[in-house]
Amino acid sequence: MFLPQEVIRNKREGKTLSESEIRSFVNGITDNSVTEGQIAALAMAIFFRGLSMPERIALTCAMRDSGEVLDWSGENLNGPILDKHSTGGVGDVVSLMLGPMVAACGGYVPMISGRGLGHTGGTLDKFDSIPGYTTSASEELFRKVVRETGVAIIGQTGELAPADKRFYSIRDITATVESIDLITASILAKKLAEGLDALVMDVKVGSGAFMPTYELSEGLAKSIVSVANGAGVKTTALLTDMNQCLASTAGNAVEVREAVQYLTGAYRNPRLHEITMAQSAELLVSGGLAADQSEARDKLQVVLDDGKAADIFNRMVTGLGGPADFVENHDKYLPKASIIKPVFAQTEGYANSMDTRGMGLAVVQLGGGRKTAADAIDYSVGLSDICTLGQVINKETPLAMIHARDEQSWQQAADMVRASVSIGDIAPESMPEVYRRITPMDCAI
Repeated sequence: MFLPQEVIRNKREGKTLSESEIRSFVNGITDNSVTEGQIAALAMAIFFRGLSMPERIALTCAMRDSGEVLDWSGENLNGPILDKHSTGGVGDVVSLMLGPMVAACGGYVPMISGRGLGHTGGTLDKFDSIPGYTTSASEELFRKVVRETGVAIIGQTGELAPADKRFYSIRDITATVESIDLITASILAKKLAEGLDALVMDVKVGSGAFMPTYELSEGLAKSIVSVANGAGVKTTALLTDMNQCLASTAGNAVEVREAVQYLTGAYRNPRLHEITMAQSAELLVSGGLAADQSEARDKLQVVLDDGKAADIFNRMVTGLGGPADFVENHDKYLPKASIIKPVFAQTEGYANSMDTRGMGLAVVQLGGGRKTAADAIDYSVGLSDICTLGQVINKETPLAMIHARDEQSWQQAADMVRASVSIGDIAPESMPEVYRRITPMDCAI
């Protein structure tokens, strides 16, 4: 007989939970036979006692199986099912390019994304700035667009990993979010429900990262690689730099505009290009679409240069309800802020360091993110032409261009941007875009 309190007691005492205990508890989360208090108690026990690797795999699989797990076998697709996940950052617009690029190389990318959280931007919020684009597509439409274009990016449906949704909402109000065991299960329950063959995980490091230290970011990456592979999905992870904004923009419409410029070759931020190519290449190799990283990068560069990736992006936008000529005329469709003007530093010198979280919060302050879940977003606001570390800052070179709805919000954001960028006399050491690649061989299971 299953008794939730016995599962809680066992974990409280530091015992290893069996797969059947974990699965029964997760089933109780899903059908509401386990109470909110019991879920909170187990979360706290896990927070302090931790989970072994088999327990993490069992919890992830049970939460994955709490709802629908997509099966693509009936679609007769002629390539692997691939996806990526990022722990979030500021100016992290990679998904918008990676999906079409990987699809152009023969993969299928059924990407289920989220909205902005705290200082980090959300992929769905970016797509919501495109008129007509539906991020809440039916499964039928989702499958159709994936089948016909190779990529579709939408939001989570109620059918995917419902246990995670309830579990996370309780963790959020009981101070148990910061558990690598539970973060791993939460991220992977949703991703593995997509029915993937391979996954690449982008774990951020630095002042704008979700995890506060390099060691914790590395620990999360290793946990995710171990659990995902243990659950049968080929997975690697990259530890990437978030000590400055990743793209030249941060916001919603401004990032979509940069994504289109990237895909068409009009402008490619070098740091953003390296991170996008690195993640995309991981997927091509893991999915068997390239023999090695070098071949993968060559294939990706070809589909960028010949316009195939940009065409697939446009077809995805059209397939999900957006304008048929979006890529060609994106500037006509994307909203623009009433005020667009530069913010200058009060001293001259080199951009020495950046509080990337502070830059993200400046976007939130402008109205480009949410302070509460119910907040409406202004898709037109944000930052563009963001300075990079080591850049000379003077009267001609601003810290950023601020896109604001009015003078008051421009001024508030300007103060936050100035406070977020430190100016010094000596240029800082350049940091790598990718600190480390983590494979199953790097993880002790």
